Amino acid sequence: MSKLRPAVLLLTNALLLTSAGAIAQNDKPAAANPAAPSVYKSDLGFSYGYSPDWELIDTKPITPAAQQQAAASATSAEEKKGAACAQIGLMLKHGDPASIIMTVALPYDCYGSSFTDDDLPGFGKGVSGGLKQNFNVSETKTATYKSGTHSLWIERAIAVSKGDPGRGYTIETVCGMLKKGATCWIGMVKDDAALKVMEQSLVTLESDAPTALVPQNLLTQAKP
Repeated sequence: MSKLRPAVLLLTNALLLTSAGAIAQNDKPAAANPAAPSVYKSDLGFSYGYSPDWELIDTKPITPAAQQQAAASATSAEEKKGAACAQIGLMLKHGDPASIIMTVALPYDCYGSSFTDDDLPGFGKGVSGGLKQNFNVSETKTATYKSGTHSLWIERAIAVSKGDPGRGYTIETVCGMLKKGATCWIGMVKDDAALKVMEQSLVTLESDAPTALVPQNLLTQAKP
């Protein structure tokens, strides 16, 4: 995991910042797609329901540029492999200024290694650490919890853009290990309503029963 964490950090930093930048440049929402599904189903074995008033973003134009940026910053073959294998599965946008919810995954068959729950905190911190290079972060809280048979790791923080102090977010990262890959749900949200949408949307992890992604009030008593 010590070799993986820098690779994940590079990758998610490039993916998320490229994505956020591309969306932020478009202050006017794109036309809603009436055919957009309300449930995202991943090949890795999970599904995630989302509110139909959130706009589904096409990540195909964004991902290659972000992967190239991450690969250019890589300093080892391990980091380059991570940059090439990680993928955005889902990206949603709502409001103006926009809140963003997305999933980022690292498929094991591409990466060539699999991970266990022992790797979960390091993986999660590697993912969340990507954004902290470009934000001033405060009030960070973390926790681990069970969702059915799966262990999940969560971190929430208040973040203000270093390049644009007027842009502030709550950034929340939730990560888990599945049989086919490691995956994270990431929110860059502008208000509590958007954070609630991310947390309370139903997720199905492999054969577990559907449940809210994050239990209510999970982080209320969490220590920084």
